[in-house]
Amino acid sequence: MALGFQRLRVYFDASNRRGLLLPDRPVRLGDVIDDYCPRCRLLLNHDVASLNVGLVAKTTCRTCHNTHDYRNAEAPPKRPTKKQLEKQKLFDEVLAGMGGGGAVPAAPVPTPAADEPAPEPAPPPPVRKKRDLWAELERIRKK
Repeated sequence: MALGFQRLRVYFDASNRRGLLLPDRPVRLGDVIDDYCPRCRLLLNHDVASLNVGLVAKTTCRTCHNTHDYRNAEAPPKRPTKKQLEKQKLFDEVLAGMGGGGAVPAAPVPTPAADEPAPEPAPPPPVRKKRDLWAELERIRKK
């Protein structure tokens, strides 16, 4: 990226408010750009409030008039809710109580030489009784 140029989605020239898509040019104070507003929590039109070495440093929301750092028109990642965290914790408890921890890949079986007898096959693993996960969750919640 060349110094003094910044790629913007759509911006308006201060003298021409029709919102035409213009070729890349240096950003100027007062240009309108898209940015994420932390107060509105939306991607909205913003005015360029300050520049630092030709790049946008601060913007002002045209809806709520809040001035904030330029966020490159990216919304922050969503945080999980308390309900989602509690649900994940309960599932982790149930899975930890089931034992075994998960499937372990079997080791490769070596092939016998032509003069050696073939080894006896290993006995099948014991069949585990299936557990009702929803009943386990209810049991843990009651504790």
